Amino acid sequence: MMNDEKLIERKERLVMNDWEKDLKRRTKDFALQIVRKYCLLPKTTEAQVLGKQVLRSGTSPGAHYREAMRARSTAEFISKLEGGLQELEETEYWLELLLESGIMGQDKIYPLLAESDELISMFTASVKTAKSNK
Repeated sequence: MMNDEKLIERKERLVMNDWEKDLKRRTKDFALQIVRKYCLLPKTTEAQVLGKQVLRSGTSPGAHYREAMRARSTAEFISKLEGGLQELEETEYWLELLLESGIMGQDKIYPLLAESDELISMFTASVKTAKSNK
């Protein structure tokens, strides 16, 4: 029986490592997509102001996630992930403004909004798990 418990625990760690690697990769890919879209923006004042906002908030979740992975406590882990969640929500706001103002089209914005929604779900699940394990 003890061997079964150890095997299950080992499998759980491997799954978590895959989850962590996936989230690390996806947050970095998201940031790179944001950077590339920023480079495509017109040079108008409005586009650049909104673009800089989305550039700042959209590249931040990956940094928050990496900081969370180095957290010294569960409370610090939760705090860093919640910071990333706030940045993702802010990013969605700026993306919506870029779309609804007509500065960028749906074809450029919708994939970013979709990925942001998925990252929000992943961050939220991690926070809920961490809070339940406290």
